[in-house]
Amino acid sequence: MLLDAIETRAWASPPRPPELMDPSPSWRCADIGRAAVLALYDELILAPKPGLVSLLDSGSHDDMDASTFYRSLFALRHYFSDMAALGQQRAPFCQLQTCGMAAEARMQAATAGINTHRGAIFMLGLLCAAAGACLPFRTLTPATIRDQLQTLWGAALQARSQQTSSALPGGQAVRRYGLQGANQEAAQGFPTLFETAWPAWQAAVNLLSPHSAPITDQQLQTVGLHTFFSVMAVLDDSNLAHRGGLEGLHYARRCAAQYLHAGSAFTPDAVQRAQTLHHAFMQRRLSPGGAADTLSACYWLDRLQATAPGRARQRRPIGV
Repeated sequence: MLLDAIETRAWASPPRPPELMDPSPSWRCADIGRAAVLALYDELILAPKPGLVSLLDSGSHDDMDASTFYRSLFALRHYFSDMAALGQQRAPFCQLQTCGMAAEARMQAATAGINTHRGAIFMLGLLCAAAGACLPFRTLTPATIRDQLQTLWGAALQARSQQTSSALPGGQAVRRYGLQGANQEAAQGFPTLFETAWPAWQAAVNLLSPHSAPITDQQLQTVGLHTFFSVMAVLDDSNLAHRGGLEGLHYARRCAAQYLHAGSAFTPDAVQRAQTLHHAFMQRRLSPGGAADTLSACYWLDRLQATAPGRARQRRPIGV
């Protein structure tokens, strides 16, 4: 089954303002990395996510299922902690890149060449490095994580974003359709995460639990779905463009916007509406992998906050 890091889920009150998220000196790079692995598991078990793999089915994918993701997560179990350690050391970008390339090779070896987490290796890896860089300041907030990312590696990421897009399918779609891909998002400090996804996450939690009570399992599903559709409505998702062209990307964005307009995940029929979209995406072979990566980053930010040393918290099992 999944690695030892799949442990008890920490539940906490709704997110406090970022400036109040201040962990104690006992934070370690291992905590940051463990939160990243668990966040990827959180994303996997959320369903229904239109077109994407979950424990229920393989979505629009013929070459992978949940077991493929388990193998990938096991192969990546040390990567995110290693990236946090490199960040704590203020390592140059070339070292982060080397670490990421080695992790991608381990992923491909574990999955027989299937791309389960390439986007997360890039995005969550950079975020873990930035979080590691925050540790000496004892301030681990979304704002400080983004600031350290841009301060330490912004110039390198900007230079990378101006290079020719990769020959991989997502990079080809970025180049063909003039999209803002993952490299451009990183160069700008992941604006979709910090300016759309995380505010949507916080708004959902505060709406569901206005009096700071711990949220339930069902409420977390609501938060995840609301955040996911909020991201899909705005993101230049190269995975969608690769599979469906600009028509597919625009179709997915329209579907997401309509879902949000109809009450998002807060209506009694929200799961049913998401399931209907899931089948529609499967028929079109669409898979919003970029939105999934951004959602994983939100789960990661939430776990960093919920498991901050010294925080009162309520736990629930999330065993496989």
